[in-house]
Amino acid sequence: MPIIPDTKDWTWVLQRPCAECGFDASAATPATAPGILESMLPRWRVALRRPDVAERPDENTWSVLEYACHVRDVFSLFDHRLGLMLTEDDARFADWDQDATAVEKDYANADPAVVSTELTAEGEQIAASFGRVPEEQWDRKGTRSNGSEFTVLTFAQYFLHDVVHHLHDVDG
Repeated sequence: MPIIPDTKDWTWVLQRPCAECGFDASAATPATAPGILESMLPRWRVALRRPDVAERPDENTWSVLEYACHVRDVFSLFDHRLGLMLTEDDARFADWDQDATAVEKDYANADPAVVSTELTAEGEQIAASFGRVPEEQWDRKGTRSNGSEFTVLTFAQYFLHDVVHHLHDVDG
């Protein structure tokens, strides 16, 4: 059964801590991103070894495997977007339909061992990318297709919430 698309605008997490996962974006920066990401990767690898990794807890919630595939793709997408922000003035981001991607890439039937390797590699890549951003570039801008504007700083905060929240989803 297909998942009901999440159409919420999650940019509110830039204004206040997330009551669900506890993440406080105001405490995160591009400089703290590598450590946050690197601390999560072992937890994802453990989660992907669960015997029920491909089972959905209910018909409206992704399985751990599907969440991990999504996070892997978020790592890759945000790394690309970070690159755009650092090389283009007022970068623009094309729309990304995460639900269509889940179907197209068949998240539900992916190999957990392969996903673990890919998620780790993509996570290490974006951690390194954030780690190379000098503070004087944190105010560079990018705009999502829906008009949401980010600086590299708020982009890092928004991104980190997304991946922390999804780890909370699978740990909960």
